[in-house]
Amino acid sequence: MEFRRALSEATTLIAYEATRTLESQPVKVRTPVGSAAGVKLKNEVILVPVLRAGLGMLPSVLQLIPNARVGFIGLKRHEQSLEASVYHRSLPKELVAFEIILLDPMLATGGSAVAALDLLAERGARRVRMVNLLAAPEGLHRLHRHYPRVLVFSAAVDQGLNEKGFILPGLGDAGDRLFGV
Repeated sequence: MEFRRALSEATTLIAYEATRTLESQPVKVRTPVGSAAGVKLKNEVILVPVLRAGLGMLPSVLQLIPNARVGFIGLKRHEQSLEASVYHRSLPKELVAFEIILLDPMLATGGSAVAALDLLAERGARRVRMVNLLAAPEGLHRLHRHYPRVLVFSAAVDQGLNEKGFILPGLGDAGDRLFGV
C-alpha cells in the first residue's frame, strides 16, 4: 500500500514536469458570468503504460490530463539475456499527430524502453516523453543511443545495475511491489 501511494505521488510530480512544455493554444472559456481567455493542449495526448508496472502510474497522469487517450504495451524481460519481448500492444495505427507519454517506473537496462519506443516509432510517433521513478545510467545511455530525441523525466538516477540487471540500490521489482505477486 505504501509503495502504491508513494509511486502515485511521485508520478504526479514527475508528470507535471514532463508536461510543462507541451504545446498549447488559446481558447475562450465560458464562465457563469462571462468569457475568459484560456488555453488547451495543441495536440492530443496518449498515455502508454508499459505493462504491468506502468499501470501504477496511469491514474496519477490521468488526473493531470483527464482527456488523454490510453494505449498499452506489454513487455516481458528475459531473465538470462535481459532483452525485452512484446506480448501485447494496444495502440492507434498512426501516432504521428500525438504527444505520447510512456510510463514505466524503472529504467534499468533500457531494453524495455527501447522495445517500447521501437513499437511507437513503427507507428510514426515523433513526440515521445518517458516518465520513470528511477533510472540507471546504463538504461539512460542505451535509450539515448537509440532515441536521442526522447525526453526522459525521472525522480532519480541511481548508481547502476547489478549482474541481474536490477537498479542499485533501487526499489526492487516495481510490478511485484505494486501488485503483491
